[in-house]
Amino acid sequence: MKLYSAPLSLFARKVEIALAEKGLAFERVMVPFSQERGYAPKHPDVLAANPKGQVPVLLDGDLTLYDSTVILEYLEDAYPQPPLYPSGPAERARCRQLELYADEVMLPPVRALMHRPGPKPADAALWDSWEAEAAKALPAIARQYETLDRRLEGREHLCGAFGVADIAVFLQVLYGQRLAGPPLEPHAALSDWWRRVAERPSVAPVAAELVDADRALSRPVAGAWAGTPRTSWLPAAG
Repeated sequence: MKLYSAPLSLFARKVEIALAEKGLAFERVMVPFSQERGYAPKHPDVLAANPKGQVPVLLDGDLTLYDSTVILEYLEDAYPQPPLYPSGPAERARCRQLELYADEVMLPPVRALMHRPGPKPADAALWDSWEAEAAKALPAIARQYETLDRRLEGREHLCGAFGVADIAVFLQVLYGQRLAGPPLEPHAALSDWWRRVAERPSVAPVAAELVDADRALSRPVAGAWAGTPRTSWLPAAG
């Protein structure tokens, strides 16, 4: 099994956590990335496998797959133990919907913060316009945290046992925190969940590696990690 991943790719890191949770050995190929050029040059194997030219790409025998959701569903079918989706159809659908919520609802306002670790443009007005968009996004992220906090009250995980929904949401929250998004401290249930997931053996090494890559590749973001529950791998607040 081979996985094409990238240092700061949320979606490739989702797959890495799932593979670790299932105890599956794999060869990892990291594609080039820099804050200045993004994913350039594109890896030729990724371009050949994925019409969008994006990671993750998974090779398992003669099967080649792209898109993190498709890959995670394949892993569940091909390697069902331990399960990362609930068994019942209704709960399974809710879990899939929460993954979709992470990928397509949580991501857009977080994307409005993604200029922060990159190089500042020479035009200060351009930076100010990006920051104005970020300021608009912060209340939306805070509302998402409130929604998740309510869902997690009295629960260990989002869909019963630890699974795909936890992986996807955790990574979106991690990105929000590394980009100086709203603090988690006001949300007790969400903060407790964050700490549990962050220290999980399948999650902690991947999250720590992502944070280390961020330090190496990115400009420091003022206020990053402020109000984030402490873990063994989390850097001090910026």
